[in-house]
Amino acid sequence: MPDFARLTQRSFTGISLLVLLMFSPLFVGCQDAAMPELETNPNPHLVTYEGNEGPGVGKHIVMLAGDHEYRSEEILPAMARILSKQYGFKTSVFFTLDDEGFIEPGSSNIKGLEALETADLLIMGLRFQDFPEDEMQHIVNYLDRSGPVIGIRTSTHAFAGIEGQFAKYNWNYEGEEYLKGFGRQVLGETWAGHYGTNHEQSSLVVPLEAEAGHPVMMGVSDMHVQSGGYFANPMPDSRPLAVGVVLNGMSADAEPDPEKEQVPVVWTRSYTGANAQEGRVFTTTHGASEDFLNDGFRRMMINAAFWAAGMEDSITSDMNIDFVGPYNPVTFAFDGYRLGVRPADMAGWDSPIMDASKPTTQPATEEN
Repeated sequence: MPDFARLTQRSFTGISLLVLLMFSPLFVGCQDAAMPELETNPNPHLVTYEGNEGPGVGKHIVMLAGDHEYRSEEILPAMARILSKQYGFKTSVFFTLDDEGFIEPGSSNIKGLEALETADLLIMGLRFQDFPEDEMQHIVNYLDRSGPVIGIRTSTHAFAGIEGQFAKYNWNYEGEEYLKGFGRQVLGETWAGHYGTNHEQSSLVVPLEAEAGHPVMMGVSDMHVQSGGYFANPMPDSRPLAVGVVLNGMSADAEPDPEKEQVPVVWTRSYTGANAQEGRVFTTTHGASEDFLNDGFRRMMINAAFWAAGMEDSITSDMNIDFVGPYNPVTFAFDGYRLGVRPADMAGWDSPIMDASKPTTQPATEEN
């Protein structure tokens, strides 16, 4: 074995080959121990943040990041860090991955959703998912027990292509008993179409005057978001909190589009699970990762988490909504996501979300 001999001569001068072979298992073991993601997080789909001080101590929030365009894999861990570091919640953020363990938005490859058994709140950033049946069962179990839900952006059409016992959760389900699936029946609306052109028309999110006193709107102002508007006509039992003003431009001072009426873009409602109890729901048709840069929108989302979890008494108008660690959202687009990122790369408080040196895929044509 001449190559191996040269290696041992160069690296272990004076050590016999016999001694080297005796200790080689130890060296391999040391290499394995240097892989923290295997030691600290046995589920490669998951990053967890543990809070230790604040009103959220003892509460568990589960977040599902799996949309193709609006970078839920960025906004949800950033939101999780704020809730954990500033307010004490335990947050578990799950991501859809490729076969090599890197984040692949919208891949439907997800594992570990039994975490929902202990969840006090579910926050979703999903689009057209067809999760494995055993993972989907955990979501259904959560809904059956009327767990509170927050849905952002494409979560109105979170599921598609599901066959079998969970087909009714598809966004376009036609059965009268669960018409238009999870989006309509739980969040209050399914996919109803674009109402503003992405990357050409941004929006102002304007709280309704009559809802200024709602806990979700406490301290909230000046919401300007980058994601284009969606049309929505929420279920009649929904309570709109804000409408969208579609702008002819990407800056907050752009002129409103005179052809676009103001439609609800933020609302609350409740749904009834199999246990006949009611679960709180907060829905917004915005929620791209760039939207989270806006202080008003970010405050609304943090308030919404408290409200949905039944903790509105803890909401104040000056709650700390500062980012925890670097936040580097890319410009949202189909594909357009950062390559070579594992959930474990965002562990802790100081790692970037995400590493700005990582390349992105090429943006593809917009769909919905």
